[in-house]
Amino acid sequence: MDLTKNQKANALRAEFPDIVRLMIAVGFVFVVGLYASINGAHVSNVSILAIASAIGAYMALNIGANDVANNVGPAVGSKALSMTGAILIAAIFEAAGALIAGGSVVGTIKKGIINPNAIEDAETFIWIMMAALLAGALWLNLATYFGAPVSTTHSIVGGVLGAGIAAGGWDIANWGQMVAIAASWIISPLFGGVIAASFLIYIKRNVTYQSDMIAAAQKVVPLLVAVMVWAFSTYLIMKGLKKLWKTDIINAAMLGFGFAVIAYFFVRPIIDKAASDLKNNKDAVNSLFTVPLIISAALLSFAHGANDVANAIGPLAAINDALMSGGVSSKATIPLWIMLVGGLGIALGLALYGPKLIKTVGSEITELDKVRAFCIAMAAAITVIIASQLGLPVSSTHIAVGGIFGVGFLREYVKASYNKKLAVIISHSEDAGHDTVQTNEFVDRFKSSSLEGKRELLRELKDLAYNSPITKKERKGLKKATKQELVKRSALLKIAAAWIITVPTSALLSAMLFYMLLGFSVSNS
Repeated sequence: MDLTKNQKANALRAEFPDIVRLMIAVGFVFVVGLYASINGAHVSNVSILAIASAIGAYMALNIGANDVANNVGPAVGSKALSMTGAILIAAIFEAAGALIAGGSVVGTIKKGIINPNAIEDAETFIWIMMAALLAGALWLNLATYFGAPVSTTHSIVGGVLGAGIAAGGWDIANWGQMVAIAASWIISPLFGGVIAASFLIYIKRNVTYQSDMIAAAQKVVPLLVAVMVWAFSTYLIMKGLKKLWKTDIINAAMLGFGFAVIAYFFVRPIIDKAASDLKNNKDAVNSLFTVPLIISAALLSFAHGANDVANAIGPLAAINDALMSGGVSSKATIPLWIMLVGGLGIALGLALYGPKLIKTVGSEITELDKVRAFCIAMAAAITVIIASQLGLPVSSTHIAVGGIFGVGFLREYVKASYNKKLAVIISHSEDAGHDTVQTNEFVDRFKSSSLEGKRELLRELKDLAYNSPITKKERKGLKKATKQELVKRSALLKIAAAWIITVPTSALLSAMLFYMLLGFSVSNS
């Protein structure tokens, strides 16, 4: 980072210092707790509702600070969106998703990981939910502080598991479900990485490796936008709007396909017009993906708000229901004020503390351009759809970050392969007796050729230099010399470690908090 950037960053911190952000966050938590205490006449214990509401607000802030980065980070890292623009779009669409499609009813036991019938009374259930909510929020807060994007769903799942075991023993847990969740630590990033890398390979082969990249882009980009519309329409119908309208994968895909066809014929002339003034280079191709990236960031944020708001308000709604009914039910109604706590809390947490994780996801793992960021967004939507049909409990956080690693490692492979071929060309050209000018001509031809042209040039030079072929030892040396690390290994290790310990850490913390709350209730009874 140069001096100017450092000065800008310091000026920004001076205008909006940490203490101000902390005061705003604490103020939001306090206001929510106060509102619950004033308007909690319908429950048996107003004090518990007020405390639980404050914890729910704290959880919502942490979801906004940590999890939303996965939706907008690639767009910011690729410079399709500024940090301010990303925060505004994500905040609006996260809140809209939570309030419009977050639903009016939520399951009281997240993911069915513990048996509610094994919980003896409403008071024990309330302590379980409160401990789980606070443990999940504290772990997210810690992960955000260290710059590790983790799954909020796994955080709350671990919390419910730990408090549930503390309350009812090991038999209360649904261990089969926990095995499936543990498997998702591998499945989610693997699916995301493979799908993102597959899209990137397709774009490279059919656009950026072509001699006339702009002409190729005019054919391919409208198709990719149509596929994006299909994927996101299906994704939103199945996931983001499931609380408003339930349908199966076939109907969702057919409706999404209809939107995709319309989008193709709408986008095709726009792309043709935009491409007519572009130069024949990768930067120009990248510019065609700016608007699709912004749209994808908004749609991902909407779907995330609709789904993950339950991580903040689900346990709070369950506590509210238990305080009203005096019992434990499998479903709880979500009052409008609780929905507002979730939606506004996520938006506020993003605005206050989101930039740190947005930078981590967008630029600190690997360098992203608009094409790579588009591939990551596509992977996020498609992986969720596939996983839903297979019944796999994948994490949107793991998918997005896995997609980033996928395109990063593909870049390493492609770069190493390209440099190796370039070195082989130079070697073969020299072996064929060419001077520096002739060798440079071959190099220039190689760089400007299409994929098939590159292959033809390699064959041509190999034929010229057949008397002095490059040896196996020399090839090994070339491979070693041309290998570049384009993915930050320390980021990979830090994030992987955070994923692995999320459930056990939040579970252990939740169990400790449950015993503390239980002891507090006994001492005051």
